[in-house]
Amino acid sequence: MLQTNQNILVISTMYPTKQHTSFGIFVKNQVEQLRNQGFFVDVLAIKEPKMGKTKVIKKYSKWLMKAILVCLKKRNKYSVIHAHYVFPSGWIGLWFKRWFKAKLIVTAHGGDIDKMAHLHPWIFKQTKRILQQADEVIVVGEGLKQSILNQFDIPKRNIHVMNMGVNRSIFRPMPQQEAKTTLQLDREQKIILYVGNLIEAKGMIELVQAYDQLKTSDPNLALHLIGAKKDPSFYKKLTHRIDQQKIKHVTFHSAMSQKEIATWMAAADVFVLPSHMEGFGLAALEAMACHTPVVGTSVGGLRVLLDGGAGLAVSPKQKDQLAQGLKQALYNQSLRQKMIYHGDKKAQQNNQERLIQSLITIYRR
Repeated sequence: MLQTNQNILVISTMYPTKQHTSFGIFVKNQVEQLRNQGFFVDVLAIKEPKMGKTKVIKKYSKWLMKAILVCLKKRNKYSVIHAHYVFPSGWIGLWFKRWFKAKLIVTAHGGDIDKMAHLHPWIFKQTKRILQQADEVIVVGEGLKQSILNQFDIPKRNIHVMNMGVNRSIFRPMPQQEAKTTLQLDREQKIILYVGNLIEAKGMIELVQAYDQLKTSDPNLALHLIGAKKDPSFYKKLTHRIDQQKIKHVTFHSAMSQKEIATWMAAADVFVLPSHMEGFGLAALEAMACHTPVVGTSVGGLRVLLDGGAGLAVSPKQKDQLAQGLKQALYNQSLRQKMIYHGDKKAQQNNQERLIQSLITIYRR
């Protein structure tokens, strides 16, 4: 049985730094929770979010070299290897599983199954190999579990549904006007907020179109988008569309710290996550913890998160449905109160302090 004085190596393609505070912050949060429980945790991670062929080759090469050095210097040190994202983190995890004779845990987050695994037949083959050879597989949503069961032929008993959890000491209710004052926002404006990567797969085009529809009947509306510009060509296309159509009060913000995002969520009238695919939708859960009504698309784990009245689900890639959902969440007061109530229940169920005990149980299986 794993004891707290034994050692864990966490492998991830995302991990935050002082310069990039939100890049894989959910992995860091979990690492810190484990350390608070008395575990010794090392991290082997990519900490540079910048994309582009040259940058990707450079940062992944550096990551692989670090992995080789860990193998050479720290043989027989780790009892558990926990890889976040099946490929390529789990691929490195397999080396360590054999080298250290350690237990391998792999967490699938969504894009690694829905997108990465289908980029090339070789990657699909490696993804299958990793999942089949891992001792335990964690998935962040029920939809992701079904995708893996349907595609990769691994025992159902080895799969555990567990998201990364919400930090309720950061994401918590705050008076809206106080939050608006802190952010120096117009107290009369109604704010639609999005937090996430500014990429097409997150439904940015439909969101801007839906907002434009609503703006014609309520000039007091404002749209704020917080996140990294991971696809510069798409970002240019999106901003060109906004300028060309003269859509007013759309503001882009760079990635922020969790504390800053929590203040924005408290200031917002509605949080929106219009993704085309989503393993879980942690940002939506964080908004629920701040008592902000959520509108999202009925995809992947996000569909499950929004059910039971915790949020309002609409079909993906449907701007009219999205506009209607946002309208209800903004102006239907009884619906807003119900979503706030049930959203808070979801946040309680998915408190990261509670979920870390479930993770430790998986380590000990």
